[in-house]
Amino acid sequence: MTPDSPDLHPRVPDPRLAWTTPTPALIAVTVGGVVLAGAAVFAADAASRLLVGLAAVGLLALAGLGFRQRPRLSVTAGPEPRLVVRTLLGPDEYTREQIIRARVVSYRRLGRKNPMLEIDVDRNGTERLMIFGRWDLGARPDDVYEELVKSLRLSGDTTR
Repeated sequence: MTPDSPDLHPRVPDPRLAWTTPTPALIAVTVGGVVLAGAAVFAADAASRLLVGLAAVGLLALAGLGFRQRPRLSVTAGPEPRLVVRTLLGPDEYTREQIIRARVVSYRRLGRKNPMLEIDVDRNGTERLMIFGRWDLGARPDDVYEELVKSLRLSGDTTR
């Protein structure tokens, strides 16, 4: 094997084909969790300590998940591009044939319509629905959808 052999270099996603929660947002959530943990220590009564402590644990867990699942969604380039989704247990890869459908759907939340990227995949014979919002992607879901269609060469019934 030569040093230029593709087997010696793992596939690294192109930065423009990877989407994740912005680092400053995760740092802000971490700082908020630490501040709440400090406030829980100095709370006057047990009920306040419990509630503020639970909020601190929730924020710190959210930040930990965000850092663990980076990049949340990416596409490996090449002749057979693959969709890579990072989960808590590690990355899952899907070929173009495993993607059943990809689309952007708007959901009403707090009186506003928010776009969400929905991707249906076939995972070991079972259909799996994955939903990504702006927090997960760090970008507009519409823009991510357009880039996925282009890079994975999705067409026909796969995109609606």
